[in-house]
Amino acid sequence: MGKALDGVRILDFTHVQSGPTCTQLLAWFGADVIKVERPGTGDITRGQLRDIPNVDSLYFTMLNHNKRSITIDSKHPKGKEVLEDLVRVCDVLVENFAPGALDRMGLTWARIQQLNPRMIMASVKGFGPGPYEDCKVYENVAQCAGGAASTTGFDDGPPLVTGAQIGDSGTGLHLALGIVTALYQRNATGRGQKVLAAMQDGVLNLCRVKLRDQQRLAHGVLKEYPQYPHGEFGDAVPRAANASGGGQPGSILKCKGWETDPNAYIYFITQAPVWKEICKVIGREGWITDPDYATPDVRLPRLKEIFATIEQWTMTKTKFEAMEILNQHDIPCGPILSMKELAVEPALRKTGTVVEVDHPTRGKYLTVGNPIKLSDSATEVTASPLLGAHTDEILRDVLRFDDKRVAELQASGALGTAGA
Repeated sequence: MGKALDGVRILDFTHVQSGPTCTQLLAWFGADVIKVERPGTGDITRGQLRDIPNVDSLYFTMLNHNKRSITIDSKHPKGKEVLEDLVRVCDVLVENFAPGALDRMGLTWARIQQLNPRMIMASVKGFGPGPYEDCKVYENVAQCAGGAASTTGFDDGPPLVTGAQIGDSGTGLHLALGIVTALYQRNATGRGQKVLAAMQDGVLNLCRVKLRDQQRLAHGVLKEYPQYPHGEFGDAVPRAANASGGGQPGSILKCKGWETDPNAYIYFITQAPVWKEICKVIGREGWITDPDYATPDVRLPRLKEIFATIEQWTMTKTKFEAMEILNQHDIPCGPILSMKELAVEPALRKTGTVVEVDHPTRGKYLTVGNPIKLSDSATEVTASPLLGAHTDEILRDVLRFDDKRVAELQASGALGTAGA
């Protein structure tokens, strides 16, 4: 069976996380991703956060599956020639360099269009056009500049960043959507185009409910927030602790074993349609008809009391026992799962969301597989490439260089040493 992106060739200049997330996803859908790396060192994450000496780190391997690696010295004249040859035969160029880096390599947008008018040039940048567009951005900076940190945490504490990589990986996912959209439009126009995903923009997109609440705040207090009714609201959306971001109040509650297990908690949502069931489960049937608790609006000022009462019940159950009981009554909830628990979850292994990969130098390890499942384009996760492992293969099979041309390039130093 073929893959969704069979026949699409990606020239991958990305490094670290945001760009590699994008190109890995495209590779999982069948694109031929050619990762261009610096001879001798390659992507900086190959050596970052190593857990085993002298092998590629998990940081690198888990973001670069299903790709091919070629080493090219972009400053070498013959190296530049190879890069231009690759531009001619690829469909998409993806980069997340600091602003201006690609231009300094001689690959301006004008030059790329000259070499290949059908080329799509996709970029991750920290900020879009504006006063900060030349600033360097990393994950936590993006979270802070995109509105996530200011709205995360507890009201009496500082802004917090989340453990989810919404700045890097989140923006990479946005960029992948932009690329496939541009490829689709090219079918009609025959032309390439530029695709930009700014990290600030991507984070703000994921925080759109907070921009919603900023506008609601102008018309009165936010009654579903924990600051209501006894706290104060300023002129900006406050941090909401663990309150639900939607119209259904929710909170994280302790479960049996919380004294020694930092993850013995459950997220519990007091969804209005199942309020009667909630009252029955926790033994507070009187709340069903009590005018102080019977409707969603009158419950809002009493949410802290309500969740404290529900917590007295959840503390008598493990998170999994509580979830089993609550699901029988269609009450929305979810256990707080640790990475240790997720790593061994059989259902995630079965669906390919958690995959064991065998790497040629580091051996077997776990990774997150393709989060998007297509019925006619199954994903097989293969190991990330060793540095320069496909240099010769790409020169011969993609660029159609003969033995003499390959030998000249190797002797020139423009390619470095494969596998260095």
